[in-house]
Amino acid sequence: MPDTPTHSSEAPSPARPAPTSLTDLFISFTLLALQGFGGVLAIVQRELVENKKWLTKEEFVEDWAVAQILPGGNVVNLALMIGGRYFGLKGAMVALAGMLTAPMLVALVLAALYAGVAENLVVQGALRGMGAVAAGLITATGIKMIGALGKNPMGMTVCVGLAVITFAAIALVRIPLATLLLTLGILSCLWAYRKLGDGQGGKP
Repeated sequence: MPDTPTHSSEAPSPARPAPTSLTDLFISFTLLALQGFGGVLAIVQRELVENKKWLTKEEFVEDWAVAQILPGGNVVNLALMIGGRYFGLKGAMVALAGMLTAPMLVALVLAALYAGVAENLVVQGALRGMGAVAAGLITATGIKMIGALGKNPMGMTVCVGLAVITFAAIALVRIPLATLLLTLGILSCLWAYRKLGDGQGGKP
């Protein structure tokens, strides 16, 4: 008797969520930008990783790191990267337009309104309160992103140590960001490159 064909028991991996069109990309980044009062990082991480699932936690951490060291706004750089990844140059421009168009109009309206009440003590107190909330949102997002460092080639301990050193260098010692990137940033890249080479069974 002929052998019966065998079938793999592994199910095909489901299609990864992605923006379905340029319109979807534009609307998604517009809504994302309009939620970003007081700090966009928390909103970006929640929308792109937890809700839309366009990025994994690890991908978000890596992309955000690149967005931070590039000139310009972090979230704008991230929008350009994601739009370009899915739709090329056209997608990058559409994502950028989504990030900037509606917030720019809102900012112009708010600036005109604020000019008339800037000296009001109630308004000043409200803005200080919003700043405290924004700081809390950024801190909470940073804590949520720590889990993604477990898969980093440098290891969790080294990553947390670098984060602490970076915080101390900027917040306490007041080392300029450019200096820190050219020293600690380059050393971190070299260490990660070495660890990646060791993981592949060879030296870089």
